[in-house]
Amino acid sequence: MNKRIGIRNVGTFLFFGGPSLFAFAAVVIVPFIVGLYLTFTNWDVRTADYTFIGFSNYSEVVHDKAFLTQLWFTIKYVFFTVLLSNVAAFFIALVLSSGLKGEKWLRTGFFTPNLIGGIVLGYLWQTLFSQVMPYMGEKYGWSWFETSWLTDTDTAFWALVIATAWQLAGYLMIIYIAGFASVPGDVLEAARIDGANRWAILKKITLPLSVPAIVICVFLSISRSFLTYDINLALTKGGPFNSTELASYHIVQKAFLSNEYGIGQAEAVVLFAVVALIALSQSYMLKKLEVES
Repeated sequence: MNKRIGIRNVGTFLFFGGPSLFAFAAVVIVPFIVGLYLTFTNWDVRTADYTFIGFSNYSEVVHDKAFLTQLWFTIKYVFFTVLLSNVAAFFIALVLSSGLKGEKWLRTGFFTPNLIGGIVLGYLWQTLFSQVMPYMGEKYGWSWFETSWLTDTDTAFWALVIATAWQLAGYLMIIYIAGFASVPGDVLEAARIDGANRWAILKKITLPLSVPAIVICVFLSISRSFLTYDINLALTKGGPFNSTELASYHIVQKAFLSNEYGIGQAEAVVLFAVVALIALSQSYMLKKLEVES
């Protein structure tokens, strides 16, 4: 009887979960394994010929100063992008959860940038930084905007951060709103009756009880920021002078333009390891701050 029930459960799982499991394996698991294997080869993109060369590609990665420089640049970019997007999303969600008139329309407006593709978004911000801002700077005498931000190595970095954070903030806002909605209303009401002001309620109640939402948002923003490619391509193309070339952009250039696919794939594996280490570490540390409601 138990065996029959077990077979039925397996059949039910395969019927409902089998297609999704197959799609996940075909799109994620198999390509990852094949890509991992190719890191030990000198695969040629044009001819598909390759020979097994062991850990030579990983040795090249360690000695590739350009990749290590761009990896450090990417970590700095991710730090500021995650910080800016999460702070903006948190306070936008806080305002749009306060019963503000028309908040549903405002939520839609803030979420809309997340629906725009990275290439389109990059070109929109390129127009803004290269044409609109210099025009406004010359007209009103704003020295910060008199020249295009994309022509300077320092301001190009911040242009990239702002464009990415602007896209991410609306998506993270939805998660923060869901987190605020899970805060028990009777706890908030009791705090108000006891005379707690808005800052005290935010610091002592809302923020601690919203840690699960914060963990999710930080994890998602880290993983998405590390894998940024399309905005980098459309907005700066790695310029000026390769100063804004992110790790993902460098990997694509190495693999497909330089025809060094094995090395590029090895760099992708190293990037994956860095992303996994940072994302899982922050999730573990933030999880410790969770409290029971």
